[in-house]
Amino acid sequence: MKKIIVLILTLLLIVEVAQADYTIGTATNMGSPVNSAAGEGEPYITIDGLELYFVSLRSGGYGEADIWVATRTTKDDDWGIPVNLGSGVNGSAWDSGPAISADGLSLFFTSMRPGGHGDQDIYMTTRPTKDDPWGTSVNLGAPVNTSSQDGEPYISADGLELYFVSARPGGYGNGDMYVTTRSAKDDPWGTPVNLGPIVNTLGWEGSPHLSSDGRTIFHYGFNRPGHPDNTDIWMTTRSTENDDWANSVKLGSEVNGSAADTSPCISHDGSVLYFQSWRSGNTGLWQVSIDPVVDLNADGIVDSADMVIMVDHWGTDDSLCDIGPMPWGDGIVDVQDLIVLAEHLFEEVP
Repeated sequence: MKKIIVLILTLLLIVEVAQADYTIGTATNMGSPVNSAAGEGEPYITIDGLELYFVSLRSGGYGEADIWVATRTTKDDDWGIPVNLGSGVNGSAWDSGPAISADGLSLFFTSMRPGGHGDQDIYMTTRPTKDDPWGTSVNLGAPVNTSSQDGEPYISADGLELYFVSARPGGYGNGDMYVTTRSAKDDPWGTPVNLGPIVNTLGWEGSPHLSSDGRTIFHYGFNRPGHPDNTDIWMTTRSTENDDWANSVKLGSEVNGSAADTSPCISHDGSVLYFQSWRSGNTGLWQVSIDPVVDLNADGIVDSADMVIMVDHWGTDDSLCDIGPMPWGDGIVDVQDLIVLAEHLFEEVP
């Protein structure tokens, strides 16, 4: 009987859809105690969503700019008072661009401290457990660091890819995005590879942050062709981890404003984008939700009619029905998408 009902509904249902595969909410300032009057930037959220690393110019640090961390017990709780990472990480110079490994035991960051290879380099520090303090930081050395500017790292979930920005010779613009890889966590990093002219331009590309599914890079762009003097957040995608990156697309007005917006960081589940913005007159941390479009036929409610649409597109790469596990899907309509739809059943959608 159920199969007959589904078949009848499928034959009778006529749907015209003209909406995005996901929606972006309204950006909000993260407020105190994360933000202060001194200025904050370059957020990095851990996989569990319970630790937020960022850079701050607030007092109580060791140098010009230090890396701090705010924590919370659950994702529904407010952020606690930020804590300085200490002298093992922060020095007397400018320290920024934190990126923490999936296990929370390795921290990569940018520093302008003396003794490096160039005007700024990428450093790393480790700790035995999450309850231990960070150890003494070490320069990653060549071939990652050069005599040019190198920084703004992102470490992949498996710890085998390190994305970063470099102004080294041989790029396509002032600063390009690169990736270096290694076969195992104990192996040295290989020769960095430029992400290519489809992603990198004559301007400056920075703060690459790879989504957990490996299919999207959020980054900022300054002075990109057609966008002179603007600093905005962009994204580039690929169908699978083995495909090439597509042309970057600038995010809309929900994220980018008239002031500079930079340093994007996407949560592990893809539901929240954290970023740095000067829109309030001072640099601070902001966040915005990314939500899947679950009302597939746009009739104002998530119900059996939407399930029929999903079943009708089962096994395809239809972008409308591909809503999970990330808001932008994973390239195929399957049980992951059904799970997301089920979580919203009978919700009314404005």
